Amino acid sequence: MDFDFTEEQRLLDETVRRLVKDEYDIAKRKSYMAAPDGFSRKLWDRYAELGLLGLPFAESEGGFGGSAVEIMIVMESFGRGLVVEPYLASIVLGGGLVSLAGSAAQKQAILPQVAAGKLLLAFAHGERQSRYALADVETTATKDGSGWMLSGHKGVVLNGDSADQLIVSARSAGGSRERNGIGLFLVDAKAKGVGVRGYPTVDGLRAAEVTLDGVRVGGDAVLGVADGAYPVIEHAVDRALAALAAEAVGIMETLNAATLDYLKTRKQFGVPIGSFQALQHRMADMVVEHEQSKSMAVLAALSADLADAAERRRVISAAKVQIGRSGRFVGQQSIQLHGGIGMTDEYLAGHYFKRLTMIDQSFGDADHHLDRFAEVTLSAG
Repeated sequence: MDFDFTEEQRLLDETVRRLVKDEYDIAKRKSYMAAPDGFSRKLWDRYAELGLLGLPFAESEGGFGGSAVEIMIVMESFGRGLVVEPYLASIVLGGGLVSLAGSAAQKQAILPQVAAGKLLLAFAHGERQSRYALADVETTATKDGSGWMLSGHKGVVLNGDSADQLIVSARSAGGSRERNGIGLFLVDAKAKGVGVRGYPTVDGLRAAEVTLDGVRVGGDAVLGVADGAYPVIEHAVDRALAALAAEAVGIMETLNAATLDYLKTRKQFGVPIGSFQALQHRMADMVVEHEQSKSMAVLAALSADLADAAERRRVISAAKVQIGRSGRFVGQQSIQLHGGIGMTDEYLAGHYFKRLTMIDQSFGDADHHLDRFAEVTLSAG
């Protein structure tokens, strides 16, 4: 299999690398986080101008017809800079759900605006009791004439406080953990009955608690089938997991480079500490973990849209296990090898490790995905 980038992919890689290098450091990142939305609207517009926001959408939908590989390229560079803009929330998840489940009219009405940076989406799915179970949905969707009435609570909605539209999962039939009976509904974030409470997360990003108190939406607000959205949700989340794997690879690469540089410059007993064999072994192990993660992130990107859903789930879970375990190892070793400076807020190591920790917890940690991998593998056998 040929793993080399095409000429267009190489150009994309160079462009995003340069952009992140020019626009992101610890000081600039803090200034973006202090903005009202928790990110830079100016940079978001820049992403739109460069075509990054329309990258995964079809040309007929105002996009550029990119694949999960192009998303991998973008997210890896975003990981290197610890980018705080809502690319995962609005483009990969929100836009991905519309692209996968929306009607032609919905796609034409929404995706060009998303690609132009004029419309922000957020996926309101997780609930207090659900943890990692995607089918655990208790928010209700009740038929109301030709439309629907939604009631319930959604937690840790990524960038939900800056979204213009929420894509809400709600149950129209079945028990609270059944895969059948779940629908996706487009909801105006400022609609009557919608409550949004935003807050910063430990890694410097933003999330929100969303309440829906008898929110009425029209029949045209349904994405796909009102009781058959679970396969779409699972597919969109698998795409998001592949994107997170790429982001984690970019973070690990940056942590390894910073740690190696520190080992070369920090002196103890009159010599650089990088000359100590025990520390060289640790650094070598960190490099191995990064390389293994990079291989799995590439495999995840190549598998994110497999027609065989079971094989897609198996590969994505395998990648998530590798990323979670490697990310923890690299983060812990980087902090320890940096010594006291690794714990300070002024230095980058701690910020990168926080983001790796949140990536491990997103949509299922390493243990959860090891179980899913085993379940899919055994059922296939």
